[in-house]
Amino acid sequence: MNKKAKRTEQIKAYVTPEESIRIMESSQRAGLTLSEFIRRVCLGFRVESREDQQARRELLKVNADLGRLGGLLKQTLAAGHSKEQIYGLLHKVDQLQAELKARIRAL
Repeated sequence: MNKKAKRTEQIKAYVTPEESIRIMESSQRAGLTLSEFIRRVCLGFRVESREDQQARRELLKVNADLGRLGGLLKQTLAAGHSKEQIYGLLHKVDQLQAELKARIRAL
């Protein structure tokens, strides 16, 4: 049975009042307790803000919408509509999906 180690050690750091406010605001934006936020930052873990998490979810939804749009365009192409126009639109959808994926990874 793997038990979580009990946290018994305390580390003290002196900061300015402005630094203290910034640290507390950052922990709130991340949705973490002050202790958890400081522990993650000091141990080198990436801390995402709630805004970053929400932005990533929204970008993933847009990416899924673009995928569905591409599928509909392919169906239209299969039905025999103007191939040149549809190929142009499909190319634009592919470009937008690639751009979205790059931005999602950057978050």
